[in-house]
Amino acid sequence: MQTGTLTTSRGRVAALTAVLLCTALVQAVPQPASAAATRYEAESATIVKGAAESNHSGYSGTGFVNGDNVVGSYVEFTVDAASAGTGKIAVRYSNGTADARPADVAVNGTVVSAARAFDATTDWNTWATSTLTTPVKAGSNKIRLTSTSANGLPNLDYLDVTVTSSDTEAPTAPTAPSCSEITENSLTLGWGAATDNVGVAAYDIYEHGNKFGEAPGTATTKNLTGLTPDTTYNLTVFARDAAGNVSSVSPIVDCTTLRSSDTTAPSAPGTLSTSGLTANSVALNWGASTDDKAVTAYEVRSGSTVYKTVTGAPPATTTTLTGLACASPYSLDVVAKDAAGNASPPSNTVTFTTPDCATDGGVPSGIATVSGGWSIPWGTYWMPDGKSALVTERDSFKVLKATPDGTRTQVGTVPNAVTTDGEGGLLGVAVDPKWSTNHYVYFMHTASEGNRVARMTYDGSSLSGYTVLLQGIKKSRYHDGGRLLFGPDGYLYVSTGEAQTPDLAQDKNSLNGKILRMTTDGKAAPGNPFGNYVYSYGHRNPQGLAFDRNGRLWEAEFGDSKKDELNLIKPGKNYGWPVCEGTCTTDGMTNPKKTWNISEASPSGIAIVRNVIYMAALKGERLWRVPISGDTENLGTPSAYYVGTYGRLRTVTKVPGQDQLWLSTTNCDNKGNEPDGSDKLFRVSIT
Repeated sequence: MQTGTLTTSRGRVAALTAVLLCTALVQAVPQPASAAATRYEAESATIVKGAAESNHSGYSGTGFVNGDNVVGSYVEFTVDAASAGTGKIAVRYSNGTADARPADVAVNGTVVSAARAFDATTDWNTWATSTLTTPVKAGSNKIRLTSTSANGLPNLDYLDVTVTSSDTEAPTAPTAPSCSEITENSLTLGWGAATDNVGVAAYDIYEHGNKFGEAPGTATTKNLTGLTPDTTYNLTVFARDAAGNVSSVSPIVDCTTLRSSDTTAPSAPGTLSTSGLTANSVALNWGASTDDKAVTAYEVRSGSTVYKTVTGAPPATTTTLTGLACASPYSLDVVAKDAAGNASPPSNTVTFTTPDCATDGGVPSGIATVSGGWSIPWGTYWMPDGKSALVTERDSFKVLKATPDGTRTQVGTVPNAVTTDGEGGLLGVAVDPKWSTNHYVYFMHTASEGNRVARMTYDGSSLSGYTVLLQGIKKSRYHDGGRLLFGPDGYLYVSTGEAQTPDLAQDKNSLNGKILRMTTDGKAAPGNPFGNYVYSYGHRNPQGLAFDRNGRLWEAEFGDSKKDELNLIKPGKNYGWPVCEGTCTTDGMTNPKKTWNISEASPSGIAIVRNVIYMAALKGERLWRVPISGDTENLGTPSAYYVGTYGRLRTVTKVPGQDQLWLSTTNCDNKGNEPDGSDKLFRVSIT
């Protein structure tokens, strides 16, 4: 069961609970669809004339295979491939003798590498990798390593197998989605079938930017259950084939469940009390409510702002509320909810003031409006002199000059920008560190073929010129990434989403689901870990980038249905998606330094002031303060400011030379639903 909770002070609460299967042009060359490497441990393979052992060190899994020192000993692996294609086979082995130990490598009975040499590795505790490529078929493949000398096989640890499909053609988009059989808590979604040169393997169903379920490729309907009464679901469908190629998105359909026949609200929760008050948390306890059906949730509120939702069957009547701002007054009550969305009268109100703040790093001490009249301001980047900043508007494609006195002046638009009716459009902006001499500024935007990084000239009053620096970044309605930031090394860092195609995040040949690092003329930066644009991979939808005082790169990233992430980015590291969301124990994955429930965050921009990370939250409608512990890689206790006060918060940027932030809202987007011109730019003082 996947459960998400959407909480907003600007609209009704929708509990999304579903019981579902969860000039100068440098262009990236499209690559065949590929999957992440799959590991096959030797000790789990078929072993003939040998045994699984563990008397040496440095192996993976539970052991390794020691083959007998005879001709004909072998280890046979069963390897599954989603589609036919080219398999890259990485054999991890050790050879503690002075002589090579040759072996035939056969795939499905055919020798593809005869008497392949597995050379000496100093000792049996030292492991090496031998890599070959070979065709594989769709489905099950038998890969056998057979000794060809009396020395026998080397010790075998595992195979890492990556299959690159020969099928690079994506299915057509599903057509005409519609809803039928709508009830209070379910509906049937239907669509027109997609076509594919090989065959459609599955359909993925999304609600806004989150995967909501899937159906087999032979189906054109899906019954969605566990929905909330009187709630509108914004649904789209993608088709994918066995090779992992994903279609463009279907049209959108909005489907609203019926109003519940249950109109009886739960009783008010019993006496609310507090205990264990700290600078950033408090324990709450209350008496259980009753309902004619069942209480499904309790909401901890301050006025109309929901601080936390407690769910369960039945939900608990105690919780610890974390993320509170230090030295701040709070007034809280609790409301019970049932499955129909009926809300009880509130409990009694408790009031308290959190203890004083720790002095390290400072805290937000005041907020003031810089300017209004904005419509989805997305990127903000200060000019080198600190007297003005450039701000992009996502859907209007405008670029404006903003000054601390509140003046907003349009300086141009970005050519060739288009919207995706979701998260694409004109996104990030960056100013060249050498702007005073070259006048270059950079934009990431959605275009007809995908997402681009482009360069323009800005003379201080207007934009001119347009040069595409990087193409080949796939676009989608959601998950387009888009942040730009110059690093202390002078290179441009770019965050890209996986374009609602999760496997792209693990494909190091794809530009999607990555942090990219590039030069100002559009080339891959020297020293990148894979010899291309990719700096790190395994990202879902990263939108926040900031460097700390030690030159380390921090990144904020949207999760799907479980956890949002704050990551410390290191070159060549794999940050997990779609294998991991939040913290996991999968070998080779780098865990986030901090995670949040998606209802509390959905993070976009981040900035660092006095060794403290500030993270703007969209769905969470708050500004998170996360201190870095000195010069370590550890983070302190997060605390939240302005919860529900200003709506959806998109971008936060440090003001040059000041202990201040600029903070922008994005309430005019398709999840905030405010009219154009409703967004604001704020100044936050840190003391």
